[in-house]
Amino acid sequence: MIRIIPLATLILAAAVTTAAAEPARPALKQSATVTGDLVRIGDLVDNAGIVANIPIFRAPDLGQSGTVSAASVVDAVRGHAIIGLDTRGIVDVTVTRPSHMISGRDIQKTIARLLGNAYALGDSDEISVSFEREPRSFNIEPSASIEPRVLQLGYDARTGRFDAQLEFAGQRAMRWTGTAFPTVAAVTMVRSVGRGEIVRRDDVTIERRPKTQTERDTVAAIDAVVGRAARQALRAGSAVRGSDLMKPEVVQRDAAVTLIYAAPGITLTVRGKANEAGAEGDIISVTNLQSKRVIQGMVAADGSVIVQPGTPRVIANLEPAAEKRATQQK
Repeated sequence: MIRIIPLATLILAAAVTTAAAEPARPALKQSATVTGDLVRIGDLVDNAGIVANIPIFRAPDLGQSGTVSAASVVDAVRGHAIIGLDTRGIVDVTVTRPSHMISGRDIQKTIARLLGNAYALGDSDEISVSFEREPRSFNIEPSASIEPRVLQLGYDARTGRFDAQLEFAGQRAMRWTGTAFPTVAAVTMVRSVGRGEIVRRDDVTIERRPKTQTERDTVAAIDAVVGRAARQALRAGSAVRGSDLMKPEVVQRDAAVTLIYAAPGITLTVRGKANEAGAEGDIISVTNLQSKRVIQGMVAADGSVIVQPGTPRVIANLEPAAEKRATQQK
């Protein structure tokens, strides 16, 4: 059986086929992102066809944006067989040229890395670089390599002076001079503390200092400082050395202390006075308040002073009454 298709249906199908076969009409874009120095028709116009790659304007500088009026675009494309451009009511088109910015900090890190590799100065993070004239930031194409071409690189280990000439993608050769030094981590005082004062976490920080300006026993770890006492006054901004620290003093000068003499089967205690301050484990001079004799002993954690056994002078310094008690215990 043969079906008869209504004429109206045939006419509608023909119209749809014809519409599908017609090319899309060129239309203006609201904004465009471009690479390179030129703006092309296809950057600004949708459905530009075979003329899409034809340049019509200069692009903004790297990292910059600009605008072009819709009327200017219509005039520019008219000579390239685009007639009746649909502007979609747009007045101005924004054109942006993205970039990758090379900052002064990037240049500093690059020179530190190059010097570290070429002259065995260590990792770039451990090298302090200072410029005679601070480098300015600049932009390169986002797709370009950020690694520069090294035209010249010199370094004097004695003075720390460097001379670097580098060329980044799309830029002319640039020269930088200055000084570079290997550095070490150093615990540095944030505030001043007095002799005997306990160093707290908020009192210190970590700074990197030129290796030539630090001493061999400069402390590099904060944990090695916090909780220790200052052997001498430490001023703010100074690097802390191991010799600047000591255990916290548990016995103060002129303080009353208990003298303890311990031997197998006997323990004697005598009142005394500390002739000098001392931390746990220190050997200090003390006075037996009963005999008025001066002896030496080791400071214990509880603040008492333990008289070392086996020293004839110690037994001689004991109070006679204490000797009597020792005899009675036998």
